[in-house]
Amino acid sequence: MLLTKHLKDRQFYNTLMSIAIPITLQNLISSSLNLVDTIMVGKLGEVEIASVGLANQFFFIFILILFGLNSGASIFFSQFWGKNDIVSIRKILGIALFFGGIISFIFGSFSFFIPQKVLSLFTSDISTLELGSSYLSIVGLSYLTTAISFSYSFGSRSIGEAKLPMLISSISLLLNTVLNYILIFGMGFIPAMGVKGAALATLFSRYLEMFLLLGLIYYKGHPLAGNFKEMFSFSTDFLKSFFKTAAPVILNEGLWSVGVTMYLAAYARIGTEAIAAIHISNTVQNFFMVIAFGVANASTVMIGNEIGANKNDTAISYAKKFSIIGFIIGFIIGLTLFVSAPFVVSFFNISEEVRYNTIRILMVLSVVMSAKVFNTILIVGILRGGGDTKYSLLLDMGSVWLIGVPLAFIGALIWKLPIYWVVAFVSFEEILKAFFGIPRVISKKWVRNIIEEM
Repeated sequence: MLLTKHLKDRQFYNTLMSIAIPITLQNLISSSLNLVDTIMVGKLGEVEIASVGLANQFFFIFILILFGLNSGASIFFSQFWGKNDIVSIRKILGIALFFGGIISFIFGSFSFFIPQKVLSLFTSDISTLELGSSYLSIVGLSYLTTAISFSYSFGSRSIGEAKLPMLISSISLLLNTVLNYILIFGMGFIPAMGVKGAALATLFSRYLEMFLLLGLIYYKGHPLAGNFKEMFSFSTDFLKSFFKTAAPVILNEGLWSVGVTMYLAAYARIGTEAIAAIHISNTVQNFFMVIAFGVANASTVMIGNEIGANKNDTAISYAKKFSIIGFIIGFIIGLTLFVSAPFVVSFFNISEEVRYNTIRILMVLSVVMSAKVFNTILIVGILRGGGDTKYSLLLDMGSVWLIGVPLAFIGALIWKLPIYWVVAFVSFEEILKAFFGIPRVISKKWVRNIIEEM
């Protein structure tokens, strides 16, 4: 009866669909094109796949720190939107842009000036280092545009305007794929550039995304279309209040990204073939996870809006619904991934060893998918939307650094297990995370109206 009650709320699902569908479509297009990009690079060889995968790992750390900053901002965006406070929303946007610019300058400088030293943290293979460095030095020039696009996209989604960033992202990603094909393999008078071509395609598409997004936001008079003074006139006290809640989120994403990078460092010790299998598996998994990310982002907005409007009981009810939905979606995704793994992997031009390992990794990931989807919705949506950022930090970091990272190195270096068994051991952290996350949702301690403290 309780399950049926939570699954019968028309207003809840109408709001969920209006936010989650555009975000899911954006993620679906992004993941689909990333999958196509990986297949294109894969046509060049396994070393090329590994080099781009390692270069993207540094970008992955950058993206997750940005994600942490803007996820922290999203908590305020959604609660201020529930209060209809546009002035404060624009100040939060200014904070996100300012610190996003600093982060992008640091990561962009490392990528452009010392790419080989950066990648040497992950591998010692000379061929992989050379190819990866050529890719990273070009892509690093796009980091500032990525930071700007991130802040405006997150802000737009958090106030329920998810269609605009979806449209812009779709155009950018389609251009990226077309340019990838032309620049990687060559066409007419344009020579084949291989990995460098893939990097240039990414660079051009990210600049287009930023210009289109800013142009439309300011042309339409969007709530985020603030001037310089409106965005950057925040007080020291306002900034302190922001970081009191946002700092744990930024730290969470930063440490989580470093933790996942440590996984990759452990996997790299197994060999280039293992890295190729992991890169393909992650790309495929992200494709299957698009619905989960859409629902997680929607839960942040919906729960934050209700708390901002002082409707805590509604927010708690929403959290229960999202938890149930998470497990159901996870089961469906996991079953689909398990059954389709051999078919999906057949599209890649890889050796039999890499093919075998990739299929086994995907099957391992499918088994823990229900827990993974629930955890995504719990941490990104429920806890952060509710302002409970410190507990989400402890939960995420404890599982990654106390369970996942040690098991990755024990499995790879001491026990010298096959890559899919190492992934299986690492995935145990998702089970423990869900085990400790469920009681937190039930306790209701995660509900905090953070804008009342500002």
